Amino acid sequence: MKKALIITYYWPPAGGSGVQRWLKFVKYFRDFGVEPVVYTVQNPNYPILDTSLQNDIPKNIEVLKQPIWEPNNLLSFFGKKKTESAGFLNPNPSFLGKIMQYVRANYFIPDARMFWVKPSVNYLKKYLSENKIDVVITTGPPHSTHLIGLKLKQQIGVNWIADFRDPWTEIDYFHQLPLSKKAIKKHHFLEQEVLKNADSVLVVGKTMKEKYDKFNSNVVTVTNGFDGEIDDVKVELDSKFTLTHIGLMNADRNSGMLWEVLAEICSENKDFKTDFQLKLIGKVDVSVLNEISKFELAENVEIINYMPHNKVVEFQKKSQVLLLVVNNVPSAKGIITGKIFEYLMAKRPILAIAPSNGDLAEIMEQTNAGMVVDFENAALLKKTIIDLYVKYKNGDLVVDSKNIEQFHRKQLTKKVAQIVLELKV
Repeated sequence: MKKALIITYYWPPAGGSGVQRWLKFVKYFRDFGVEPVVYTVQNPNYPILDTSLQNDIPKNIEVLKQPIWEPNNLLSFFGKKKTESAGFLNPNPSFLGKIMQYVRANYFIPDARMFWVKPSVNYLKKYLSENKIDVVITTGPPHSTHLIGLKLKQQIGVNWIADFRDPWTEIDYFHQLPLSKKAIKKHHFLEQEVLKNADSVLVVGKTMKEKYDKFNSNVVTVTNGFDGEIDDVKVELDSKFTLTHIGLMNADRNSGMLWEVLAEICSENKDFKTDFQLKLIGKVDVSVLNEISKFELAENVEIINYMPHNKVVEFQKKSQVLLLVVNNVPSAKGIITGKIFEYLMAKRPILAIAPSNGDLAEIMEQTNAGMVVDFENAALLKKTIIDLYVKYKNGDLVVDSKNIEQFHRKQLTKKVAQIVLELKV
């Protein structure tokens, strides 16, 4: 059995999407001939906690932890309290806030976890000299984890796999940062150094693979997925015509078109207004709340700040329709939000607002799981919602999805394990 050392910032009790991918790979690795060892932070500043995820950690695995120093006082870069989730850039920062944003963007590269790199390299060099490890795997963001892998590769020649859960310089909010030309150049340089030096690179979608192929000949697409049994047990659906969105609803996902269309349908159809309920489960940006208020939709909206993952699954299965909104940013075509795979397991119709020629649309087409509407196609969005509502009223709002087993976490782990096993030691 080969041994893999996984370097990750996010690990239970962390909640949210960042922890899911490698928690699940670690959960199933032993089934495919890989023994995982996890290296993570001892004193993390996780924005979201979910203790239920600790149940997925395999028994008796070795978990190494080292302290990290994080400049938490600079997190006003996000215009938020320490306990809030990342991904919410303050569009109207104070003067001090602007200074903090600039400092964070230009002096903490690639991210505020950069201070974990040097002590981690020193600690892991000693550990690796005393313990047999066949491959080191780093997963980011935060991309500082990749710099740990890069230095271990350069200094002691480890086998190294770099996993990108999100892109580096093309992540949705990169274009919003007040970056100097020098900082942008440094980000691109470090990203390319990681890509060129890793023995293998894992990405979550086709568009990312196409962009990274030019730097590494061994880039492999391994999507995110879902974990759990796919069953046909009938669940009692919500009595209302529920449209449920799970996860962050930040400013980039604030679809003015959606709110306008919903308000229009409500004004034209009293039955729809009575039956309709929008559920937003997760952090919601103030800009979204303002739009909901502007279009007088508040009485039709329920907001649940955060919910443990096991409870979220129940809400997904009960919802009449599952809503997915991709960030309306330059890199939107390559964005595949992790929730799409959880939605597939729920086997409820999915309504996605996303590029119709993007990676997510391709998955939707492969699985026949619902409808994708482009960011500016209000007419199609209105027609789609009305069609779904009519089916709801007639009692035949169902989805005939297919080919979703390929996205089960165990199947995906098999693919990653094969990459580990085929690396030359």
